[in-house]
Amino acid sequence: MAVVTAGSIAFDHIMVFRDYFANHILPDKVHVLNVSFLVDGLERRRGGTGANIAYNLALLGERPVLLGTAGHDFSEYREWLERHGVDTSHVRVLDEYTAAAFIITDLADNQITGFYPGAMGRAAVLSLRDVAAPIDYVVISPNAPDAMVKYAQEARELGVRHVFDPGQTIPAFSAQEILDAAAGAAMVVGNDYEFELIRAKTGKGPEDLLELASTVVVTRGEHGSAVLTREGTVEVPVAPPAAVVDPTGAGDAYRAGLLAGLLRGLDLPRAARMGALAAAYAVERHGTQEHHYTFEEFEARYRRAFGEPLPAAARPQ
Repeated sequence: MAVVTAGSIAFDHIMVFRDYFANHILPDKVHVLNVSFLVDGLERRRGGTGANIAYNLALLGERPVLLGTAGHDFSEYREWLERHGVDTSHVRVLDEYTAAAFIITDLADNQITGFYPGAMGRAAVLSLRDVAAPIDYVVISPNAPDAMVKYAQEARELGVRHVFDPGQTIPAFSAQEILDAAAGAAMVVGNDYEFELIRAKTGKGPEDLLELASTVVVTRGEHGSAVLTREGTVEVPVAPPAAVVDPTGAGDAYRAGLLAGLLRGLDLPRAARMGALAAAYAVERHGTQEHHYTFEEFEARYRRAFGEPLPAAARPQ
Protein backbone atom coordinates (compact mmCIF):
# COMPACT_ATOMS: atom_id res chain seq x y z
CA MET A 1 0.00 0.00 0.00
CA ALA A 2 1.29 3.45 -0.90
CA VAL A 3 1.43 6.53 1.30
CA VAL A 4 1.06 9.57 -0.96
CA THR A 5 2.17 13.03 0.05
CA ALA A 6 0.38 15.46 -2.24
CA GLY A 7 1.83 18.89 -1.58
CA SER A 8 4.25 21.55 -2.63
CA ILE A 9 7.81 21.02 -3.79
CA ALA A 10 9.82 24.16 -3.26
CA PHE A 11 13.10 25.77 -2.50
CA ASP A 12 13.18 27.66 0.81
CA HIS A 13 15.21 30.84 1.11
CA ILE A 14 15.67 31.14 4.85
CA MET A 15 16.64 34.31 6.71
CA VAL A 16 16.85 35.08 10.45
CA PHE A 17 15.98 38.49 11.90
CA ARG A 18 17.89 38.99 15.18
CA ASP A 19 15.12 41.04 16.75
CA TYR A 20 11.34 40.96 17.12
CA PHE A 21 8.94 41.97 14.36
CA ALA A 22 6.73 43.58 17.01
CA ASN A 23 9.46 46.14 17.73
CA HIS A 24 9.28 47.44 14.17
CA ILE A 25 5.60 47.24 13.21
CA LEU A 26 3.44 50.09 14.50
CA PRO A 27 -0.12 48.78 15.00
CA ASP A 28 -1.72 52.15 14.22
CA LYS A 29 0.23 52.43 10.96
CA VAL A 30 -0.35 49.05 9.37
CA HIS A 31 -2.48 50.69 6.68
CA VAL A 32 0.72 52.37 5.41
CA LEU A 33 3.11 49.57 6.31
CA ASN A 34 6.63 50.08 4.99
CA VAL A 35 9.22 48.11 6.90
CA SER A 36 12.55 46.47 6.09
CA PHE A 37 14.28 43.79 8.16
CA LEU A 38 18.06 43.44 8.09
CA VAL A 39 18.58 39.68 8.20
CA ASP A 40 21.49 37.39 8.96
CA GLY A 41 22.57 35.44 5.89
CA LEU A 42 20.58 33.75 3.18
CA GLU A 43 20.36 30.00 2.77
CA ARG A 44 18.68 28.20 -0.12
CA ARG A 45 17.40 24.84 1.00
CA ARG A 46 15.15 22.05 -0.22
CA GLY A 47 11.58 22.38 1.04
CA GLY A 48 7.89 22.36 0.21
CA THR A 49 5.31 20.71 2.44
CA GLY A 50 4.79 17.63 0.29
CA ALA A 51 8.50 16.98 -0.07
CA ASN A 52 9.19 17.70 3.62
CA ILE A 53 6.56 15.26 4.83
CA ALA A 54 7.84 12.64 2.38
CA TYR A 55 11.43 13.13 3.55
CA ASN A 56 10.47 12.67 7.20
CA LEU A 57 8.38 9.59 6.41
CA ALA A 58 11.39 8.11 4.63
CA LEU A 59 13.59 8.78 7.69
CA LEU A 60 11.12 6.69 9.67
CA GLY A 61 11.39 3.78 7.25
CA GLU A 62 8.49 4.41 4.87
CA ARG A 63 8.76 4.63 1.07
CA PRO A 64 6.34 7.52 0.44
CA VAL A 65 5.14 8.52 -3.01
CA LEU A 66 5.51 12.24 -3.67
CA LEU A 67 2.79 13.63 -5.95
CA GLY A 68 3.52 17.13 -7.17
CA THR A 69 4.80 19.45 -9.87
CA ALA A 70 8.31 20.88 -10.04
CA GLY A 71 10.35 22.98 -12.44
CA HIS A 72 13.33 22.46 -14.71
CA ASP A 73 15.63 23.16 -11.73
CA PHE A 74 14.43 20.02 -9.90
CA SER A 75 16.95 17.39 -11.03
CA GLU A 76 19.39 17.67 -8.12
CA TYR A 77 16.49 17.82 -5.65
CA ARG A 78 14.99 14.67 -7.20
CA GLU A 79 18.28 12.83 -6.73
CA TRP A 80 18.40 13.91 -3.07
CA LEU A 81 14.88 12.66 -2.36
CA GLU A 82 15.40 9.35 -4.13
CA ARG A 83 18.68 8.83 -2.29
CA HIS A 84 16.82 9.24 1.01
CA GLY A 85 13.99 6.85 0.17
CA VAL A 86 11.27 8.96 -1.47
CA ASP A 87 9.52 7.71 -4.62
CA THR A 88 9.53 10.69 -7.02
CA SER A 89 8.15 8.84 -10.04
CA HIS A 90 4.90 10.84 -9.75
CA VAL A 91 6.57 14.26 -9.74
CA ARG A 92 5.88 15.99 -13.06
CA VAL A 93 8.56 18.41 -14.25
CA LEU A 94 7.22 21.48 -16.06
CA ASP A 95 9.03 24.08 -18.14
CA GLU A 96 9.25 26.76 -15.46
CA TYR A 97 10.86 27.25 -12.06
CA THR A 98 10.16 25.16 -8.99
CA ALA A 99 8.14 27.01 -6.34
CA ALA A 100 10.14 29.21 -3.98
CA ALA A 101 9.49 30.40 -0.42
CA PHE A 102 11.23 33.39 1.16
CA ILE A 103 11.02 33.05 4.95
CA ILE A 104 12.11 35.53 7.63
CA THR A 105 12.02 34.28 11.24
CA ASP A 106 12.38 36.56 14.27
CA LEU A 107 13.66 35.76 17.78
CA ALA A 108 10.17 34.76 18.94
CA ASP A 109 9.92 32.26 16.06
CA ASN A 110 7.33 34.40 14.30
CA GLN A 111 7.61 34.11 10.54
CA ILE A 112 6.87 36.29 7.53
CA THR A 113 6.85 34.38 4.25
CA GLY A 114 6.60 35.32 0.61
CA PHE A 115 5.81 32.46 -1.74
CA TYR A 116 6.21 32.18 -5.52
CA PRO A 117 4.17 29.18 -6.75
CA GLY A 118 5.98 28.53 -10.04
CA ALA A 119 5.35 24.97 -11.21
CA MET A 120 3.28 24.25 -8.10
CA GLY A 121 0.54 26.48 -9.47
CA ARG A 122 -0.29 23.77 -12.03
CA ALA A 123 -0.47 20.85 -9.60
CA ALA A 124 -4.09 20.18 -10.56
CA VAL A 125 -2.85 18.57 -13.79
CA LEU A 126 -2.06 15.56 -11.57
CA SER A 127 -4.53 13.10 -10.12
CA LEU A 128 -4.56 10.46 -7.40
CA ARG A 129 -5.69 8.15 -10.17
CA ASP A 130 -2.19 8.51 -11.63
CA VAL A 131 -0.87 6.38 -8.75
CA ALA A 132 -1.11 2.76 -9.81
CA ALA A 133 -0.42 1.19 -6.42
CA PRO A 134 -3.27 0.96 -3.88
CA ILE A 135 -3.16 4.05 -1.63
CA ASP A 136 -3.37 3.64 2.15
CA TYR A 137 -3.29 7.35 3.08
CA VAL A 138 -2.93 10.55 1.13
CA VAL A 139 -1.72 13.68 2.92
CA ILE A 140 -3.17 16.75 1.21
CA SER A 141 -0.88 19.54 2.32
CA PRO A 142 -0.38 23.14 1.11
CA ASN A 143 -0.29 23.21 -2.67
CA ALA A 144 -2.26 24.89 -5.45
CA PRO A 145 -5.72 25.33 -3.88
CA ASP A 146 -7.58 23.84 -6.85
CA ALA A 147 -5.35 20.77 -6.66
CA MET A 148 -6.06 20.32 -2.95
CA VAL A 149 -9.81 20.49 -3.50
CA LYS A 150 -9.47 18.02 -6.38
CA TYR A 151 -7.41 15.52 -4.39
CA ALA A 152 -9.87 15.57 -1.47
CA GLN A 153 -12.74 14.84 -3.84
CA GLU A 154 -10.77 12.05 -5.53
CA ALA A 155 -9.85 10.52 -2.17
CA ARG A 156 -13.53 10.25 -1.28
CA GLU A 157 -14.39 8.79 -4.69
CA LEU A 158 -11.57 6.24 -4.48
CA GLY A 159 -12.26 5.33 -0.85
CA VAL A 160 -8.79 6.48 0.23
CA ARG A 161 -8.19 7.83 3.72
CA HIS A 162 -7.09 11.44 3.46
CA VAL A 163 -5.39 13.83 5.84
CA PHE A 164 -6.39 17.45 5.19
CA ASP A 165 -3.58 19.84 6.13
CA PRO A 166 -4.53 23.25 4.68
CA GLY A 167 -1.84 25.30 6.45
CA GLN A 168 -0.76 28.46 4.69
CA THR A 169 -3.35 28.02 1.93
CA ILE A 170 -6.33 28.72 4.22
CA PRO A 171 -6.73 32.36 3.06
CA ALA A 172 -6.99 31.16 -0.55
CA PHE A 173 -10.00 28.92 0.16
CA SER A 174 -13.64 29.83 0.44
CA ALA A 175 -15.40 28.65 3.57
CA GLN A 176 -17.25 26.00 1.59
CA GLU A 177 -14.04 24.70 -0.01
CA ILE A 178 -12.50 24.18 3.44
CA LEU A 179 -15.56 22.32 4.68
CA ASP A 180 -15.77 20.23 1.51
CA ALA A 181 -12.09 19.22 1.73
CA ALA A 182 -12.48 18.31 5.41
CA ALA A 183 -15.60 16.22 4.75
CA GLY A 184 -14.85 12.54 5.20
CA ALA A 185 -11.22 13.15 6.19
CA ALA A 186 -9.49 10.65 8.43
CA MET A 187 -7.80 13.67 9.97
CA VAL A 188 -7.66 17.45 9.80
CA VAL A 189 -4.37 18.80 11.13
CA GLY A 190 -2.99 22.28 11.70
CA ASN A 191 -1.53 24.57 14.32
CA ASP A 192 -3.60 26.65 16.72
CA TYR A 193 -3.27 29.79 14.60
CA GLU A 194 -4.39 27.97 11.47
CA PHE A 195 -7.46 26.63 13.24
CA GLU A 196 -8.36 30.15 14.31
CA LEU A 197 -8.19 31.16 10.66
CA ILE A 198 -10.52 28.29 9.82
CA ARG A 199 -12.88 29.36 12.61
CA ALA A 200 -12.90 32.96 11.34
CA LYS A 201 -13.66 31.80 7.80
CA THR A 202 -16.13 28.97 8.45
CA GLY A 203 -17.43 29.57 11.97
CA LYS A 204 -16.20 26.11 12.96
CA GLY A 205 -13.54 25.42 15.56
CA PRO A 206 -11.60 22.16 16.00
CA GLU A 207 -14.41 20.49 17.98
CA ASP A 208 -16.95 21.42 15.30
CA LEU A 209 -14.82 19.90 12.56
CA LEU A 210 -15.37 16.50 14.16
CA GLU A 211 -18.77 16.64 12.48
CA LEU A 212 -16.84 16.23 9.21
CA ALA A 213 -13.60 14.41 10.07
CA SER A 214 -12.79 11.45 12.32
CA THR A 215 -9.86 13.16 14.07
CA VAL A 216 -8.61 16.72 14.49
CA VAL A 217 -5.02 17.41 15.57
CA VAL A 218 -4.02 20.84 16.87
CA THR A 219 -0.30 21.54 17.25
CA ARG A 220 0.80 24.30 19.64
CA GLY A 221 4.56 24.56 19.33
CA GLU A 222 6.33 24.34 22.68
CA HIS A 223 2.98 23.68 24.40
CA GLY A 224 2.54 20.31 22.73
CA SER A 225 -0.47 19.16 20.74
CA ALA A 226 -4.03 18.01 21.22
CA VAL A 227 -5.67 15.04 19.48
CA LEU A 228 -9.45 15.41 19.28
CA THR A 229 -11.81 12.56 18.46
CA ARG A 230 -15.52 12.09 19.06
CA GLU A 231 -14.59 10.13 22.20
CA GLY A 232 -12.62 13.01 23.73
CA THR A 233 -9.35 14.95 23.67
CA VAL A 234 -5.86 13.70 24.45
CA GLU A 235 -3.11 16.17 25.34
CA VAL A 236 0.30 15.24 23.92
CA PRO A 237 3.54 16.68 25.36
CA VAL A 238 6.48 17.90 23.33
CA ALA A 239 9.70 15.95 22.98
CA PRO A 240 12.29 18.39 24.36
CA PRO A 241 14.68 19.55 21.62
CA ALA A 242 18.36 19.93 22.37
CA ALA A 243 18.07 23.46 20.95
CA VAL A 244 15.54 25.39 18.89
CA VAL A 245 17.60 26.43 15.89
CA ASP A 246 14.95 26.81 13.17
CA PRO A 247 11.22 26.03 13.54
CA THR A 248 10.66 25.86 9.78
CA GLY A 249 9.43 22.39 8.86
CA ALA A 250 8.62 21.23 12.38
CA GLY A 251 4.95 20.84 11.52
CA ASP A 252 5.76 18.75 8.45
CA ALA A 253 7.96 16.47 10.54
CA TYR A 254 5.20 16.14 13.14
CA ARG A 255 2.71 15.05 10.49
CA ALA A 256 5.15 12.44 9.18
CA GLY A 257 5.81 10.98 12.62
CA LEU A 258 2.11 10.90 13.44
CA LEU A 259 1.26 9.20 10.17
CA ALA A 260 4.10 6.67 10.48
CA GLY A 261 2.76 5.68 13.88
CA LEU A 262 -0.78 5.27 12.60
CA LEU A 263 0.40 3.24 9.60
CA ARG A 264 2.02 0.79 12.02
CA GLY A 265 -1.05 0.42 14.18
CA LEU A 266 -0.16 2.66 17.12
CA ASP A 267 -2.94 4.42 19.02
CA LEU A 268 -3.34 8.15 18.46
CA PRO A 269 -1.54 9.32 21.63
CA ARG A 270 1.59 7.30 20.87
CA ALA A 271 1.50 8.12 17.17
CA ALA A 272 1.30 11.80 18.12
CA ARG A 273 4.31 11.35 20.40
CA MET A 274 6.19 10.01 17.38
CA GLY A 275 5.15 13.20 15.63
CA ALA A 276 6.39 15.35 18.50
CA LEU A 277 9.76 13.62 18.46
CA ALA A 278 10.12 13.90 14.68
CA ALA A 279 9.42 17.63 15.07
CA ALA A 280 12.13 17.96 17.74
CA TYR A 281 14.73 16.63 15.32
CA ALA A 282 13.59 19.13 12.69
CA VAL A 283 13.87 22.24 14.87
CA GLU A 284 17.43 21.37 15.89
CA ARG A 285 18.82 22.07 12.41
CA HIS A 286 18.55 24.90 9.92
CA GLY A 287 16.32 23.93 7.01
CA THR A 288 13.56 21.37 6.68
CA GLN A 289 15.50 18.36 5.40
CA GLU A 290 18.87 18.68 7.10
CA HIS A 291 18.23 16.42 10.10
CA HIS A 292 19.12 12.73 10.07
CA TYR A 293 18.72 9.82 12.46
CA THR A 294 18.49 6.05 12.47
CA PHE A 295 15.35 4.38 13.73
CA GLU A 296 17.37 2.92 16.61
CA GLU A 297 18.33 6.48 17.65
CA PHE A 298 14.69 7.51 17.34
CA GLU A 299 13.59 4.62 19.60
CA ALA A 300 16.15 5.46 22.28
CA ARG A 301 15.24 9.13 22.28
CA TYR A 302 11.51 8.31 22.44
CA ARG A 303 12.12 6.41 25.68
CA ARG A 304 14.11 9.32 27.15
CA ALA A 305 11.54 11.91 26.09
CA PHE A 306 8.36 10.12 27.20
CA GLY A 307 9.51 7.69 29.87
CA GLU A 308 8.23 4.62 28.06
CA PRO A 309 9.49 2.41 25.23
CA LEU A 310 8.26 2.93 21.71
CA PRO A 311 5.97 -0.04 20.95
CA ALA A 312 7.69 -2.71 18.90
CA ALA A 313 4.99 -2.40 16.25
CA ALA A 314 6.35 1.05 15.39
CA ARG A 315 9.54 -0.39 13.93
CA PRO A 316 9.74 -0.32 10.14
CA GLN A 317 9.25 -3.68 8.46
